[in-house]
Amino acid sequence: MIRLLALLILAPIQAAAVTLDMPGNATLVVKDVSGLDSYAMPTAAWTPTGLPVLTGTGEVRQQAWRIDAAGLTTLQLLQPLRDQLTQAGFEVLFTCTDDACGGFDFRFATPVLPAPAMHVDLGDYRFIATQRSVDGTVELLSLLASRSSSAGFIQIIRVGAANGATVAAADAPEVRGVRAEVATITGDLAQSLEDQGRFILSGLVFETGSAQLGDAIFGSLQYLADYLIANPDRTVALVGHTDFFGSLDGNIALSKRRAGSVLERLVTTYDIPRHQLDAQGMGYLSPVASNLTEEGREANRRVEVIITSTQ
Repeated sequence: MIRLLALLILAPIQAAAVTLDMPGNATLVVKDVSGLDSYAMPTAAWTPTGLPVLTGTGEVRQQAWRIDAAGLTTLQLLQPLRDQLTQAGFEVLFTCTDDACGGFDFRFATPVLPAPAMHVDLGDYRFIATQRSVDGTVELLSLLASRSSSAGFIQIIRVGAANGATVAAADAPEVRGVRAEVATITGDLAQSLEDQGRFILSGLVFETGSAQLGDAIFGSLQYLADYLIANPDRTVALVGHTDFFGSLDGNIALSKRRAGSVLERLVTTYDIPRHQLDAQGMGYLSPVASNLTEEGREANRRVEVIITSTQ
């Protein structure tokens, strides 16, 4: 059974809406809207000199979809969407697959919604960048697809003029079991810190055994920096977490180095005073998902921020 999903375009109101055919088992997992923001859409493969991008400014809308079907290739996931976008007047600026995109470096240099909502297999993903201009208004739209052993995953990012439209709409239920923090990737950081005293920094994905934070611009760090600048009396602990591979002592040390990497980024890039920050590690002692799946292990590799005091 095929469900018709209305993908409303960010062009002026005269622009026709795009209708995408999605499988009946496609489920909207995460949606996020930034009223006025920018999106740096990749337009070529990653190279040691950086990632070529085309930056759009305006309303940014992101969605992650899960398709519960084993065996689908990334081409099968994206080709129908690409065809309908081109029929609607979108120009394909760039398309690539995993290694040809730049593998690990490309994946961590471009915005990706956090796991487990959006799962990206570094050896099996596909990316498409498109652009459309209507009456002088430019809209950028990218698609990223990957898969696990049991499901396919599609991320849609669109930037353009705000018109109140949704990226995609369907009557599918939201995926059960995804932590609320996954969808909390904008201004809710301040409220969560004030009300609950803690927040998961979304998008800070660490590969197994790595403590290095990528060079990408992470929106959650900008929101945390804004909060700390607005509240100079607050101190926070950055607490790293890992998946279950390796010894407990080794993972505690690794998770603390990850938290330290985030601390250094806040100090060097956002000028946050060191006295407001501390870095600690919990290793694999506090998982948020099952370590028996790749999606769960990726979710467990995270850094949380916890309010420790008000000076």
